[in-house]
Order: sequence, then C-alpha cells, then structure tokens
Amino acid sequence: MFKNNSMGAKFSRRKPIAAAIVIAAGLMLTGGGYAAANAAIKADQSPTVASASQLDEGHKLFLSNCASCHGKSAEGTKNAPTLIGVGAASVDFQVGSGRMPAQASGPQMPAKDPQFTDKQIAALAAYVASLAPGPAIPSESMVAADGNATRGGELFRTNCAMCHNAAGAGGALTQGKYAPALKDTEPKEMYEAMITGPQNMPVFNDANLTPQDKKDIITYLVYLQQHPSVGGLDLENIGPVAEGLFAWIFLLGGIIAITVWLGAKSN
Repeated sequence: MFKNNSMGAKFSRRKPIAAAIVIAAGLMLTGGGYAAANAAIKADQSPTVASASQLDEGHKLFLSNCASCHGKSAEGTKNAPTLIGVGAASVDFQVGSGRMPAQASGPQMPAKDPQFTDKQIAALAAYVASLAPGPAIPSESMVAADGNATRGGELFRTNCAMCHNAAGAGGALTQGKYAPALKDTEPKEMYEAMITGPQNMPVFNDANLTPQDKKDIITYLVYLQQHPSVGGLDLENIGPVAEGLFAWIFLLGGIIAITVWLGAKSN
C-alpha cells in the first residue's frame, strides 16, 4: 500500500512538469509554423534594384499621373488606396494592363491599351517598390508555361474556377464587378494577379500556392489559349445557360419547323 501511494504521489508531482513540456512543445511548433509561413509569404517580396535616375523618373511620372488619387506620397486618399507596400508587381500589372491610370471611377477598372511605355512602367514600378517591400515582378522562368498542365487544371478548378469559369472564360460578380476572361491574358499578368490580388481577387502568396503551383496554373491557361475546343463550337464556354438556350432555339425550333413542314406536305 505504501509503495502504491508513493508511486501515485511521485506521478502527481510529475504531472505539472509534463504539462509544461507539452505547452512548450506546442509553442515551439506554433512559432515554427508561423515563421515558415511568414518566410513563404515574404519570398515574393524581394526589393527591386533600381538606379537613382529610374527612381527619379518614376517619381515624376507618379506625381503627374497618380498622385491626384493616391496622394503625393502614395499614402492614399478617400478616392484611392495607399500604394505603400503593394510592390512592383502590382504597379506592373495595373499600369501594364491599362487599368491604371483609370479613366473614370466605377465598380471595376477594365483593361485597355497601356498609357505608358515599358520603360516608363518599369520606372513607376521601381519607385513604388522603393517605398516599402512588396511582391516583385516575376522573372521569365517563373512565368514560363513549362509546368504540368493537368495538375494546373486541377489547381485552377479548385482555386479560381468559381469566378473565372473552369475554361477561363470569366464570369459576373456582385455590384457590377466581374472576373475577367483569361483567353488573351499574358503569363506574367497571370502570375502578378495571383501574388497581388487585384480588385476582387484574393492574394495567393507562396504559402497558398507555391511558385510551382502558379507555374502549373499558367501552363494550363496557356494550353487553353493555344488549343481550341476539340468538341467543336464551344459557345464561349460560358456554361449551361448558353448551351440550353442554343438547344431550345435551334434544336427544338428545328423539330417544330420539320413538324409544320410535314403537316403542310401531308395536307
């Protein structure tokens, strides 16, 4: 009896130590996981190396074309958000696709022909990138369409198809907004959109989709761009509504026309 009581007392004295060890291990695992995720997120945020002359040119372009909405120091105003920390990739996407500078306010800025040259866009991106760390412009190897298209299709349908359509045909959102079609989008713009999350799009940093995941998605979309529908007329890939309307008008209409013709012929 004495021995059992001694063992019980010894066990009860060790319980607080065991609990402390478990808590410490949990904190270490949590901290390690946070550090790993944070490192993955910041992997996109390497600073852009730019010359003084390029930064000066970018600053002048910013003051004359962007400051009226985004503020003289890119701090943001009631009309436009701050650009501090958005990175060079965001500027390259928005200005390179012609969405910025915006011609008028609205629920969403449409893509159009860019207003600036490639050199001017690079200068603007370098200036904004110098304000604070942010996602950098991807390299050519990062956006090369040499990944796994099959895996990219699976990733796209899981993460993107609910807005962009499984075939990248785009789709309507709420309050006059929309997910644009990706049939003519360049691979660099695809990558930049994933890491910056323009307008209604969420940000897919390296903790969400790895660089290889992004490459696979780009490969899938480029494959769709280069290979038309093998099934014939795809009706713009906008879904069952268009397909049902086609069947209702042409197929059912054809059946009715044949019926009327046969009835008239028999009479």
